[in-house]
Amino acid sequence: MKTAVLVAAGLILTAGIAAAETTVQSCDRKVTFDAPPARAVSNDVNLTEMMLVLGLADRMVGYTGISGWKTLDEEMTAGVEKLPELSAKYPSREVLVGADADFFFAGWNYGMKVGGEVTPETLEPYGIQVYELTESCKHIMDKKTASMDDMYVDILNLGRIFDVEARANAVVEGFKAELAAFTQGLETGEPLRVFVYDSGEDTPFTAGGYAMPTALIEAAGGVNIMEDFEKSWGTVTWEEVVERNPEVVVIINYGDVTAEQKREFMMKNPAFAELSAVRNDRFVTLEYVEATPGPRNINAIKTLADAFWRQ
Repeated sequence: MKTAVLVAAGLILTAGIAAAETTVQSCDRKVTFDAPPARAVSNDVNLTEMMLVLGLADRMVGYTGISGWKTLDEEMTAGVEKLPELSAKYPSREVLVGADADFFFAGWNYGMKVGGEVTPETLEPYGIQVYELTESCKHIMDKKTASMDDMYVDILNLGRIFDVEARANAVVEGFKAELAAFTQGLETGEPLRVFVYDSGEDTPFTAGGYAMPTALIEAAGGVNIMEDFEKSWGTVTWEEVVERNPEVVVIINYGDVTAEQKREFMMKNPAFAELSAVRNDRFVTLEYVEATPGPRNINAIKTLADAFWRQ
């Protein structure tokens, strides 16, 4: 009897049977899976969409953290129509244990908080393994600034965890090819100074150097004026924004305050009257699911590039 043994990326297949374990890097931890999860939960719209793009809905028992802040579009609604939302915002430990989950795909400030009730350590005793969103790792460890690789790595790791590596590889290679083809034909000039306006009037909440919009803006031919802000997402001052004089403002659309309301706030506030972006009315909107790591990042780059260079 012939026995075929394949050793690839830590996965050993003997006689066609997934025999051993798969180990992936999750922030500062190595996480080992004896078998693909069968009762997974994802938090937030972008992480859930990563699961869906890999065809993993049938491995899920639900999702969390969407309706409390965001609205699903038709595509996402169809993708999760058979899955319950277990919690409108961040889930409690009891919610995840009650769903008999064996896997939680979340991130720091994407369903988990440092020192909070739900962390990899607090879920481990209940047999719930956690994979952390790469973009969010800055909250607990040193990390390079954001890049498109953050999203690619997460999809590839999910592919390994759920034993759908071929599908994950194909998805990532498709994204890379699409982006390369687009940027190759993109005519740009001196990188435009760009400010990311997420929320807040007294003080703005924005994307720092470790947040995905920094990578998206760079790919589209701009530079995030807060790229030296050593956080993923956080609060800065309006004085810093005015001093750096953005030429374009990217508004993240979600929640109770609409993108148009955010634009109107900046356009009508005398403190911003001399900003280049305000004087020239150069605003572009990204939906939350486009601005955070996930399958819609490539289209987000196209949207930004159109706004930057094809007006």
